[in-house]
Amino acid sequence: MNLKPWKLTLLAALSVTGSAALAQTTSTQKAIELERYGEARAALLRAPQSNETAFELGRLYQMRDMPDSAAFYFNKVSLNQKDPMTMVAAGRAALAQGKTAEAEIQFDNAVKASKGKDAKVYTMIAQAYAESNVKDATKALTYVSAGEKLAKGKDDPALMIARGDLYLKSETGGGEAMNSYERASLADPNNVQAYVRKGQLNMRARSYNEAKTNFDKAISLDANYAPAYNALAETYYFAGRYDDALAQFQKYSSLAEKSSTTDAKYASFLYLTKKYPEALAEVDKVLAKEPNNLTMNRLRAYSLYETGKNDEALAAMQKYLQVAQAENKVITEDNVYYGKMLIKGGKTTEGAAIIKKAIDADPKKAAELQNELAQAYLAAKDYPSAITVLKQRMAANKGGELTDKVYLGRAYELNSQYAQADSLYSLVVTERPTYIPGYQMRARANANMDKDSKQGLAKPYYEQYIKVATAAEDATKYKSGLIEANKYLGYYYYQKGDKTAALPYWQQALTLDPNDQQAKTAVSEITKPAKAPAKAPVKRK
Repeated sequence: MNLKPWKLTLLAALSVTGSAALAQTTSTQKAIELERYGEARAALLRAPQSNETAFELGRLYQMRDMPDSAAFYFNKVSLNQKDPMTMVAAGRAALAQGKTAEAEIQFDNAVKASKGKDAKVYTMIAQAYAESNVKDATKALTYVSAGEKLAKGKDDPALMIARGDLYLKSETGGGEAMNSYERASLADPNNVQAYVRKGQLNMRARSYNEAKTNFDKAISLDANYAPAYNALAETYYFAGRYDDALAQFQKYSSLAEKSSTTDAKYASFLYLTKKYPEALAEVDKVLAKEPNNLTMNRLRAYSLYETGKNDEALAAMQKYLQVAQAENKVITEDNVYYGKMLIKGGKTTEGAAIIKKAIDADPKKAAELQNELAQAYLAAKDYPSAITVLKQRMAANKGGELTDKVYLGRAYELNSQYAQADSLYSLVVTERPTYIPGYQMRARANANMDKDSKQGLAKPYYEQYIKVATAAEDATKYKSGLIEANKYLGYYYYQKGDKTAALPYWQQALTLDPNDQQAKTAVSEITKPAKAPAKAPVKRK
């Protein structure tokens, strides 16, 4: 599956990962783990105010990526030099505000207050780092090591999950993270979070079968554990199984908290799985409650473009960009979509310049963005420009991938350069003989070079297409192509005067589509009885 890297990033941002919380003992802690933030917040605000409720409210807002509110509630925990938890809260408040040095002082004080003999204190500190935006986990891992020594070979699942989450902050920490989650599940075979974490790592490594196994295990342990369904939906998405992905996400939605956040995630998932009209409906639902939701305004512009409403899309994008630029939140894909909208709207030069600027600004995405630019040119029927960009992409990509050759061949074909198109399609079927549409592409290119079909240039390719498409397991998906091939061959033999050879092809086309009027006419013409010769006049004497 050739998945756009930026879409991977978008989906990752929507992931439900749960939290590395201490053993869940209250309904509010469980609600936070399941990202039922509204429910948890309401319960915490109803409860008698205490250090514990303030601490959990701080965690709740940290999970919602609201650091200022998180720091506010962590700071409401009354500092007590004899209670390590209160110092951990102070450390978490400092982390939320980006004050790492101050946080370390508070965490060290918490360790001193427990005389370094309470493993739970080390676990709480590890979780504080794991649930923060701090990227460097070096210091945090020293607390983990100290906690492991106290455990004396008996792993604490919560500490191991925090350890894994900390290693995931490093691009090369995947191995140690998986080791941590394995240790968590061995220590507690019923730990749902551990299996979800393992599955997410499998997914990151594109080991989709292993990911599914872990998510299925999590669901078997807790059928109401919403994050597992979300993660399973993502697995199906990355594996290209969009219908299965949507089905699992709908299960997640049925269990997750009913909120604009959930609706926004559903809208995003619909967009990613190319259900653009449905995505628009969900986006509008969210915007009715939160008209300034930046992500949904972005997605609205994207989805309008994908549904062919370019004028509306352009207006939506320009309105969105005004806010996004002011908040410095414009992403590469915004400029790509904006450029495509301008190109489609006839402002080719302006649109292309914006996309080219995006390519220059993000060289790592150059190949993908060049393809986007080429597709925009194709949509605008500027075929020479599309050809130029695709050739550049292929040259930079050491000859290009199979899809590059297909796109360039198509651009040549649309530009009436049929010989060049056929040359590309020839490479496609040579590199991948099992790519059935490639034979149809060659046939069409050759048919266009032989308008009256007298030379039969397309004949061998349509014959090969019929052979491979008919033998395919999913032959029904090639029905329209098979009709096309049979009609071409029927016409070829008919105009050659060989009605006997032509008839089976027309009959097969009619079998595939009994309503095909052209095939009906041809069969009728070929099979109608020949006129009897006129009788000679009788001479009268």
